[in-house]
Amino acid sequence: MKLKMVMAGTAIFLLAASFVSAAIPPAEALLPSDTLLVFSVPDFSAMRQSAQQSPDWLLWNDPAMKAFRDDFTAKWDQKFVAPLEQSLGIRVSDYLPLLQGQLTFAITQNGWGQEHHAAPAMILLLDAGNKGDLLATNLAALKQRWTDSGKGMRTVTIEDIDFSMLLMSSNSPMPFSSVFLPAGSDSAPGIYIGQFKSLLIVGTSEKAVDCIAAHLHGGANPSLSQNAQFAADQLAQFYKTPLYYGWFDAKAFFAGLSELQSVQNSGAFPLTLDEILSASGLDGLKSASFTYRESHDGAEAEFYVAAPESTRQGLLKMFAAAPKDANPPPFVPASATKFWRWRVDGQKSWTELKRTLDAISPAALDRFIQLANATGQQQDPDFDIRKDLIGNLGDDWMCYTLAPNGNTLADMNNEPWLFLFSANNADQAALAIKTLASTMPGDGPKTRDFLGRKIYSISMPARRGTDGPPRTFYCTASGGYVALTPNVTLIENFLRSDDGKTKPLSRQPGLMEAAQEVGGMGNGLFGYQNQRETARALFSTLKNDPALGAAFNPLAATPFSSAGTGIRDLMDFSLLPDYDSVSKYFNFTVYAGDTTSEGFDIKVFQPRPPELN
Repeated sequence: MKLKMVMAGTAIFLLAASFVSAAIPPAEALLPSDTLLVFSVPDFSAMRQSAQQSPDWLLWNDPAMKAFRDDFTAKWDQKFVAPLEQSLGIRVSDYLPLLQGQLTFAITQNGWGQEHHAAPAMILLLDAGNKGDLLATNLAALKQRWTDSGKGMRTVTIEDIDFSMLLMSSNSPMPFSSVFLPAGSDSAPGIYIGQFKSLLIVGTSEKAVDCIAAHLHGGANPSLSQNAQFAADQLAQFYKTPLYYGWFDAKAFFAGLSELQSVQNSGAFPLTLDEILSASGLDGLKSASFTYRESHDGAEAEFYVAAPESTRQGLLKMFAAAPKDANPPPFVPASATKFWRWRVDGQKSWTELKRTLDAISPAALDRFIQLANATGQQQDPDFDIRKDLIGNLGDDWMCYTLAPNGNTLADMNNEPWLFLFSANNADQAALAIKTLASTMPGDGPKTRDFLGRKIYSISMPARRGTDGPPRTFYCTASGGYVALTPNVTLIENFLRSDDGKTKPLSRQPGLMEAAQEVGGMGNGLFGYQNQRETARALFSTLKNDPALGAAFNPLAATPFSSAGTGIRDLMDFSLLPDYDSVSKYFNFTVYAGDTTSEGFDIKVFQPRPPELN
């Protein structure tokens, strides 16, 4: 009896071990340590299952969207899917079931930046899971069509994996070769395609796929997981297995660009890339990454930039927020559809901006200051932009927007907004803006009193390329802030906001709870967007403004576009349902930023609409 139990236990152990050994390793264990960029879906089945419960997916499949959805799907199949299938001799539906496990796209250095004729390599990994046999069938059919068309192909064996090398003609250079290669260099000769168990491996370099194959067989070559910067970011950002993530090795990329420029530089540019990177501070950037997750509570995205404070300068130092209160002030109304507040020290940012510009073009900023002073002194002999405006900049910047007044594209592009910045002497700073505006062509700014404060009306030319009337901007100072807006009602509401009649945004239901999901409002950057109201305006515009199709053609720059093909050719917006029938799928989004000694972190959270719980 004991022997049978031992044998049964051994069998169970061996069976479990076989499943473990059959599992395809994650992207970081397969990709080489010199990976520049990676985008990965660790488990496509899990992402698909999560997506099918998301508000966007539920909206698309709502019965109210059927007429719009069916019309779009039919046009999409006709204009894009059918020609693609005919061109490649495939059926897209045969390939969709292969998306089971991980889906990873990566760009590796592949000697770029160290070897003169080397170019980065691209890698695609797709785990078909239990569809390995279907993957093999589709690959065989693909290779047969390639050879039937008269194109070259040869087979190479790498680490016991057979790869088909699809030979590229001289008229078909590898993607991005003109960006990454010095002039006169040759790009990779072909594309390598191979299969290991359920894993599809596609690469543009033998060296790149060799690294993948070696890791699949337990090779000791350094993998991405052994890249120190990736390992640090993975520990901090990629926890709990996000639905998808991306990572960029900024330090290696900029180093490679500098090396490339040193090879190509003909002396035509006054500055080297190294000098530009140093002045802008981008040479202090180590990496950038993002992650995306969904739960029953909502969707969460996180963006992280690794830039140590000890080496931070230029742009990275200029826009670093201080850990201060970024709550919506009481004068920001609950009707605001968008709001952001950023606690950046104006004086420190100006000092860093001057240092950066002086490094790129010495004395250029000083010449601008002298010109601004000379111009302003025509109106006020004592005017000094450094003292009156720049020297008054505080550490509080914010803007809020209201829903557009109308349902046309022009109305959407002219949402009422109010921009504010704190000032040590707000009255003096507002007057300095008026003085500068007085030098522009026209009748000059007008001044009127309102509730004991002065409002300056500044006439501006019409937007370039339009025949519209001149625009008017309004400027005032109150409560330690300078306010600017093209909407007179907003500036008046700002000045009367302390009358207690305005419901503040801070009391919007669910806002404080959502803010806790992104780290609160006390780290120097906080933002809000009410998608329920912005979507209402968008639906109304799409249904009522026929000019939108002509103004927006996102397909024009794609390989699938054809003459006259615009978004109107694919989407009949008149078929959209009444917004109220689908408004339950929309909610609001909050985001917050945190500046630490190691970098910048921005978290975004969209609570699940309460009607879907």
